[in-house]
Amino acid sequence: MKLQRLALVLAGAGLLGAAAASAPAAATGQADPKPYLSKQSGPLSAKAAAAGCLSAVGVPTAAGTMQEIDATPATPPRSDVYETFPFVGTRADATWYFAANASQTQFYYYGLLLQGANLYRHTTYLPADSANPPVPTFKKVGTGWTNFKSIATSNYSVGTPRHAYLYGLNTNNSLYRYAIVGAGFQALGPIPGFRGFKAMTVISESATYDTLLMTTTAGALWTAHIPIAAGAKPVMKLIRSSGFAAYDSLVAQGCGTRGGTLLVAADHDTQTADQFALSHANGTATAVTPYGKIPGVFNGVTHVSLTTHYDQLVGE
Repeated sequence: MKLQRLALVLAGAGLLGAAAASAPAAATGQADPKPYLSKQSGPLSAKAAAAGCLSAVGVPTAAGTMQEIDATPATPPRSDVYETFPFVGTRADATWYFAANASQTQFYYYGLLLQGANLYRHTTYLPADSANPPVPTFKKVGTGWTNFKSIATSNYSVGTPRHAYLYGLNTNNSLYRYAIVGAGFQALGPIPGFRGFKAMTVISESATYDTLLMTTTAGALWTAHIPIAAGAKPVMKLIRSSGFAAYDSLVAQGCGTRGGTLLVAADHDTQTADQFALSHANGTATAVTPYGKIPGVFNGVTHVSLTTHYDQLVGE
């Protein structure tokens, strides 16, 4: 199923602070950014087998804008850049999931974000008339997040037992996991041993485990295989010992039937991003294919996957 193009306007500006009055300039190398789209293309389902591989990347900024950049693997990658639109200023963001109500009459995106010390949930509704922009709403769902530098979410929804987790990488060198239960969160405690880790994203979701792909400040690339069972310790595997130091955020999406992953790694200092293809993750035996820099300006505070509630990651 084709990923939806996003278009957002700020709703309830008093909730989260003022958005930027104007959007940043169009991405370098693009004659005219494509207008945002909000048209629902059909009923939701599992990912279509015939769908091509694509990295759909959301670029939320501290200034309070959001933009989508799609990257198709090639050497160099090809990109489709969409107009920026007002959202809200954030400092960390997790995956945006596209979903629908039971009767498939209301379509929306949802996800989690950090602003200051607070955790918020956004639900961004798509109007039936695609000429109208989507309407985001925000709800504060947690406090005390000052020392968390990165967040990521998993969402296993196609089998049982289902689960959804929020992972938070803390400056105290621990990874915290929270079960998302309805509108609430159940703290499952810290997982120590993450000194020097910087960026993370989820690459696998299953009934028994999640797998995070993580980088370190020294430039290593790791997987953290985290069992669902309470008290189980993560299994860490080194993929590459160097080469990833410049990247501050990661976006992973599935590609192919063998558990491959398309990875976008963004450098916040240069506002650029590179695209890679990873084979099914297996430590240092993992094949990593670089495609090069993606055309576009990646000026986000983080970068997030734009996916659907029903697309499960199987990268390990």
